[in-house]
Amino acid sequence: MKIKYFVQSEYNGCEIQQIMRREFAMSTTWVKRVKLYGTVDLNGVHARVKDRVKTGDELFFEYEDNSGKLTPPSNVGVFFENESYAVINKPAGMVTHPSHGHLEDSLLTCLSPNTLHPVMRLDRETSGLLIVAKDGYAHNMLATDADIKKSYLALCYGRFDPEAGTLSFPIARRENSVMIRDCVENGKPSVTHYRTVEYYSKADISLVEFELETGRCHQIRTHCCHVGHPLLGDGLYGPLSIDNPNEELRKQALIYDSLPGRCALHACKIEYNDPFDNGKVKIFESPLPDDMQKVVDGFKY
Repeated sequence: MKIKYFVQSEYNGCEIQQIMRREFAMSTTWVKRVKLYGTVDLNGVHARVKDRVKTGDELFFEYEDNSGKLTPPSNVGVFFENESYAVINKPAGMVTHPSHGHLEDSLLTCLSPNTLHPVMRLDRETSGLLIVAKDGYAHNMLATDADIKKSYLALCYGRFDPEAGTLSFPIARRENSVMIRDCVENGKPSVTHYRTVEYYSKADISLVEFELETGRCHQIRTHCCHVGHPLLGDGLYGPLSIDNPNEELRKQALIYDSLPGRCALHACKIEYNDPFDNGKVKIFESPLPDDMQKVVDGFKY
């Protein structure tokens, strides 16, 4: 981490540590790390974080946390990596965070022995792109300044009418349930934009692209279930699920639900403003994974 900053008038008379927290979203822990193990210069001279500054002063911060280059296993793709963060392509079936039963095989533990900070998470069955920060400072910068836009591809039952539009239904956790979400009036505002990529009339199934405006847990799955177009293979919200059965789709689901071998959802695109590259817009795309592509190919013939 290297930062050069010229003090703006709003910070005239402030302590350096106040600028570190407010302007660069550094936590108290990170301010201490830079103070004790890094460099804090004011106009080219070593300074204390409690020193005060005036408009036009030049500040320089530097801290190396030795996080090092990630070492992903062969089934995990790294689309981009620098000293602050990486864009990762997660396979289906891998949990993002270490948890009971997955202390050694989670995405984070597979990538590095050091502590990593995912800026977003994907469910175990969901494949695709996510951003992983290498330290707390990078996580704060990406979470607050990157304006991350996420797009997904999913295989859904039925045909959306209209073929493109917006699903805007508040979402809340179902009462007495740890996992299940529902669309309810008193839920949190949740907005999902969708576009039908292709409709397979033979199976009455659609390949749909979704762009999240909000990021609620299970948002796409919950919205699709609510409008009668659940995802193939979705054990929580699909037609054959215990909690959200759909008798109208049951016959169809008995034929197609097992084909993807998991919930057919893929995080296909990430677009963001890189706070470590002068706000440059960066876009990464991941093609449909083999398991979903195989299902799609079967619908075409």
